[in-house]
Amino acid sequence: MKHQNFYPSGIAKQIAWNGNYADKIALKGAVLGLTPDQVAAIVADCLWLIYVLQHWADSVTSFSSGCSKTTLAAQTGTGNDVMVLNTHTAPALPPGVTPQLPGSLTRIMASVQLVKNSGKCDDATAVELGIVGSVMVGPDLTVLMPLIHVLLMSGHVVIKWGWQGFGLYLSSCEIWVDRGDGKGFVFLTIDTTPNYTDTQPLPAVAAKWTYKAIYRMDEAQAGLWSAPVSLTVGG
Repeated sequence: MKHQNFYPSGIAKQIAWNGNYADKIALKGAVLGLTPDQVAAIVADCLWLIYVLQHWADSVTSFSSGCSKTTLAAQTGTGNDVMVLNTHTAPALPPGVTPQLPGSLTRIMASVQLVKNSGKCDDATAVELGIVGSVMVGPDLTVLMPLIHVLLMSGHVVIKWGWQGFGLYLSSCEIWVDRGDGKGFVFLTIDTTPNYTDTQPLPAVAAKWTYKAIYRMDEAQAGLWSAPVSLTVGG
């Protein structure tokens, strides 16, 4: 069973996560085996990150917008008064928030691992703390197939393909080619990185090259073959 990463990627959700973690650790820290000093340090790091990600970052964005207007005014503006350049003033720290040493998130993640290793954090508590990602649903191998298309670039055929959101489950893409020479489809490559360049030189006489592909999980084919795609090359 695979889980998504529990720490969100979006800034707004990161702010919410830190707020929730600070609140829940303050309530449950002792039960989870954390000392009062450890709990206080975790909460301080969370609150500092919230300030930096939200209040300070918003003020910087506003300042940057103002700077753009100032540079425009300096170049093409009008008026009879000497310009006064913008200066950035960080917003006041909210009550209870204090500046922390660099690495707040690193320390918070270390505390998460400490809690998980304590043996005192059951599944319900982990969900409440927000330290376990939602269960990811793997691909349905009865319908899964690569979506490929081909094009000519710099004298070679490029086979475009992607993971379709299942990169955590799939290991590679197996590609075969029929070069219209009577041999039918033959193995071309097992590609572990999306998009593959066929290095076979183009023929002197025009020919139709056809490609198909299938995903692989570890050492075995997985799912269905893609629909064949063709293009005329050479000549």
